[in-house]
Parts: sequence; structure tokens; C-alpha cells
Amino acid sequence: MSTWEDAVRAAPAIAGLARSRIEATGLALLATIRSDGFPRLSGVEPLFSDRDLWLGMMPRSRKAADLLRDPRLCLHNATVDKDVKEGDVKITGRALVVEDEPTIGEFRDMVKAASGFDPGTALHVFRVGVQELATGRPGGNHLVIEWWREGGTPQRLERT
Repeated sequence: MSTWEDAVRAAPAIAGLARSRIEATGLALLATIRSDGFPRLSGVEPLFSDRDLWLGMMPRSRKAADLLRDPRLCLHNATVDKDVKEGDVKITGRALVVEDEPTIGEFRDMVKAASGFDPGTALHVFRVGVQELATGRPGGNHLVIEWWREGGTPQRLERT
């Protein structure tokens, strides 16, 4: 499973756009799989470090329960306009549970530094194992779609 750092190394332009679009609002939509098999869409505040993409959640939240049961996920940036002038991004992968206290403490420190908010000690922390990055953005009179899948090379498609 690729780390965020691996994805950046393999597809720097796509990963750069993905990170900038999510960090522009600090929000993303998280798709998980409910226990009944239906999808769940939840808001989340992803946090990037040089090596990892992190997700923190309140204890006993439904999205955390979903990921603990089935780690498959998809993140989509918060779309801010119907014309997607700045582009939309998706990150697909798996949630990797973080349970060791030193790493959870590191995550809490990152949250405090980024937002001034202290998330406390009762929380679920996940790293995202990245399997796919995808972006779509306008390119004049056409749509530019770029993607990368783990183990592959960046791809590009233009649609009119």
C-alpha cells in the first residue's frame, strides 16, 4: 500500500493538485461503506504531512466505525463551484488504523499546529494507504482528466 509520499513521488503533479484542492478549504467528503453495504458520505478534515495523509475522527463516530470494519475509502475535495474552475480531486485507498500513542500524539500536535484546535485524547486516527489519485479540471473548451493508480504511471485524457 502506497503512502502519500509514494504517491507524490510517482505522480507529483496530480498529488500536488489533490493536496492543494483539499487544503484550499480544509475539508473533504469521505465515502465509506456502512455495515448494511450502502455507501456513507461524511465530512472530514484531512491533514497532510510530507509522508502521510491523515484522518482523525471522534470516538464512536459512524464513519470511524465504517473504516474499522471495512477500510476502503474515497476522499473528494469540497467542491466550491459548479464549473470546477480549480479542479476536483479524488483519493481512493484504505484507512490504516493508528493505535500507538506516540503517533497519535504526533497527529494531535499536527492538528493543533494547523488549526489551533486540541482534539483531545479520545479519537480515532487513520493514515490513508493511497491506491489511486484522480483529477478533473477545465482545459479551455475541454475537460482534462488525470489519474494515477498504485504501481502505474500518471495518465491523462482530454474530453470535449
